[in-house]
Amino acid sequence: MKEIVIRPIIQKDNSQIAKVIRDVLVEFGVPKIGTAYADTSLDHMFETYNQNKSCYFVVEQNAKIIGGAGVRPLDNFEGNVCELQKMYFTPAARGRGIGSEMIARCLKKAKDFGFEKCYLETMPYMKDAQKLYAKVGFQPLKKPMGDTGHYACNVWMLKEI
Repeated sequence: MKEIVIRPIIQKDNSQIAKVIRDVLVEFGVPKIGTAYADTSLDHMFETYNQNKSCYFVVEQNAKIIGGAGVRPLDNFEGNVCELQKMYFTPAARGRGIGSEMIARCLKKAKDFGFEKCYLETMPYMKDAQKLYAKVGFQPLKKPMGDTGHYACNVWMLKEI
């Protein structure tokens, strides 16, 4: 088995990462409306994150994408805050410390971009993800920040970086 490779997204990854994200969302029973599932950017991830103060990393094993995560400026928000976005992993990637590594890489890039805080949204039943976020210092919020369009995601967290 080849080693895991974490690298910046390239254009030819678009269809694979979109499938990974949609498959994970379906696996967890996430609503298809009001979540990342409906994002038009899902089919154009390279282009979406190939912008100022944005980056996206994919996790690859045996030439197959098994996960990813990225950061971008928080939509519809005045302030120096980014959002940890589209962090999803196939079952093959889970439980291997990859999530912690991806968060570390994303937060380092966010800090390099000059962001002061990182925001995220998730679902209440994604307990393992919430534990990981809390473990690396994300704190729960009582209400959302900005307007991501993900009205079905009702767990909000923030971390100083």
